Amino acid sequence: MNPQPRFRFLPMPFHSVLLLIVWLLLNNTVSFGHIVLGSFLALTIPMLTAGMQNPQPRFHRPLIMIRYAIMVLGDIIVANFEVALLVLGPSKKLQPAFIAVPIDIVNELPITILASTVSLTPGTVSAEVSEDKNWLYVHVLHMTDKDELIATIKQRYEQPLTEIFAC
Repeated sequence: MNPQPRFRFLPMPFHSVLLLIVWLLLNNTVSFGHIVLGSFLALTIPMLTAGMQNPQPRFHRPLIMIRYAIMVLGDIIVANFEVALLVLGPSKKLQPAFIAVPIDIVNELPITILASTVSLTPGTVSAEVSEDKNWLYVHVLHMTDKDELIATIKQRYEQPLTEIFAC
């Protein structure tokens, strides 16, 4: 990754435009004063916060990202039905558990996407990422086979993220 320069007049142009638009929409006016104030905020806020950004990996395989998003959407739909059947059935059959999933990806953005994907899928919730970023702790509503669930998370979610971010 290329190091970012310490100061740029417009460090985040997309954010600046978005800030100006949101400012004008929130104030419900396009008067000269609001355009000037919104422009001032849209320029200064990104300049003040640009140094707080951590460099993140770029998407290297956008088509895999699209396929990943469609797969996750399908998994969410299927898991909703599975969880509904579990919840509507006898509660004595539920076997909740916490598991530790070893993770191989190291960058914060892919780890965050992995944890979010696990949490978005009904029946599982990401509880924490270990400080060394080697483990993702997951709460499972109904545990049948720990090793199978770990393998599913790694193959179905972590492996495509490794390809998408080339990490």
